[in-house]
Amino acid sequence: MRGQIGYLWADMPTEIVEIIDRSKQGVTLPFVCRGEDGRVYYVKGRGAGRRSLICEWIAGSLAKVLGLPIADFELVSISPELISLASRDDLAELGVGIAFGSCRRTIVELTVSHLSQIPDDVQRDVLLFDWWIKNGDRTQSELGGNPNLFWDLDNNSLLVLDHNQAFDEQFDPRTFESLHPFRSHLSAVFSDMFDRDRYASRFESAMATWDAICDTVPAEWWFVDAERTLPVAFDRHALKLSLLGCRSSAFWTIT
Repeated sequence: MRGQIGYLWADMPTEIVEIIDRSKQGVTLPFVCRGEDGRVYYVKGRGAGRRSLICEWIAGSLAKVLGLPIADFELVSISPELISLASRDDLAELGVGIAFGSCRRTIVELTVSHLSQIPDDVQRDVLLFDWWIKNGDRTQSELGGNPNLFWDLDNNSLLVLDHNQAFDEQFDPRTFESLHPFRSHLSAVFSDMFDRDRYASRFESAMATWDAICDTVPAEWWFVDAERTLPVAFDRHALKLSLLGCRSSAFWTIT
């Protein structure tokens, strides 16, 4: 994990200037939009749910700090004027205000045949990161699955997407152990004290950015309603303590 702890998240949101289409894939069916910077984004807005957006932003930012091969993402802004000019009947699911935008890349879904092309250290980094943030939303076997991992055709390399179900309170270690695409590395890392210490040190270093990351979550995302009276069920302080428990024996135990 080749991270850079000094990463900054304080840029202004990128204004969306065109709603091109909507994806036919993914649970949240993100909108395909063009930003004022000329780039095309997969945009998740109100329909994705506030907690989902918080998870995307925080987990994605931690992944960047740790050097995972994650697609570039930004906060993007949807204006009321853009919504009023668009001719779609599902724009309430995009909404106005700040949304999450992932830059579009030329990709295909990861298959079992790609695994041999991914370096072991990259597989382990993604595997242990998902274990740390309790992200069970990656499954793959010979019979199929939903890996939420992709192959970047331009760079011939792994690309990580989708962290909307991170920090899952219903996370099932056994399911993770049996279905994660890179599960073959789990027992080796768990049984190696050197590897365990190395990953714990990296996770602890990444947590030095936790408060800065959380502070850049748009204020409106912390509330379910527009009036900001109903907080989202996301306790950043309790979660911080949980993530800092990466040196405990319980963290390295599959129960």
